Amino acid sequence: MAKTQLGARVNEDVAELAKKRAADLGLSIGDYLARLVQDDASGLRARAVDAAARFLSEHQAVFDEAEDAQQAPAGVRAA
Repeated sequence: MAKTQLGARVNEDVAELAKKRAADLGLSIGDYLARLVQDDASGLRARAVDAAARFLSEHQAVFDEAEDAQQAPAGVRAA
């Protein structure tokens, strides 16, 4: 497939995040951006965010209990 060059201006923070994330994934910045666009256009990103939100809403009590247990003073344990 032929590739087309695009130009975009983003602030330095966004550019650095994109470069770091692409490197973390072993991708070029172009391939990383292409993946983001494809995921967005296919609805994959939206479905993933929706699934994460459903998971958190269904299991929030478990996370709350774990956080409360971590914040309990030393020596205090549940019976």
